[in-house]
Amino acid sequence: MSEVNAPARRYHSPRRKEQAAATRDAVLAAARELFVGEGYRATTVAGIARRAGVAVDTIYAAIGRKPDLMREVVETAISGTGQAVPAEQRDYVIRLREADGAARKISIYAHALAGIQPRLAPVYLALRDAAGTDPDCAALWTGISERRAATMRKFVADLAATGELRTDRPAAELADAVWSMNGPEYWVLLVDQRGWSPGQFAEWLADAWCRLLLSGDRPSELSGR
Repeated sequence: MSEVNAPARRYHSPRRKEQAAATRDAVLAAARELFVGEGYRATTVAGIARRAGVAVDTIYAAIGRKPDLMREVVETAISGTGQAVPAEQRDYVIRLREADGAARKISIYAHALAGIQPRLAPVYLALRDAAGTDPDCAALWTGISERRAATMRKFVADLAATGELRTDRPAAELADAVWSMNGPEYWVLLVDQRGWSPGQFAEWLADAWCRLLLSGDRPSELSGR
């Protein structure tokens, strides 16, 4: 029986997938180093390729142009993995939504931020600087900022569901206040410039948010440990 018209077999190679993932990781690591160290404008795809030890065409095929690289560097810094992860699927968000009590939810989030910001803040600030001159980066900066604001509205709504959220201020205003304090700029001011430890930052943020956002008695135990 002739096999001329037989459908082609799909070839799946775990090793090939591992190599592709390793190449992607190397490219994003190189892009992060150069974006943070040299700035977005001074960084070229060719320079990233040299740093990663790959061909320029490999970068275009695996990830895309320089704006695509910046987007992936930011998204992976947020997720802490090699891929972007939607907020609803992140471990700390799941734990936060399952937690009982507003103070516990706040503590989980504050301690999660202390784990995220060391890798996110340098990239985020590089993106902010690039947004002043590059339209693609400006669009990415605006999009991520708006997405973060929307996430904070959900966070405040989750706190409100406990019945412990203060009601003398609009929920949208409270969400904006959280948005301003969870930004990498706040981390840089206190940790990088004032020398706070990540643990000190997390405890401060949890305490400050409990005092700022909640009504009634303030819980005395805010530790995420």
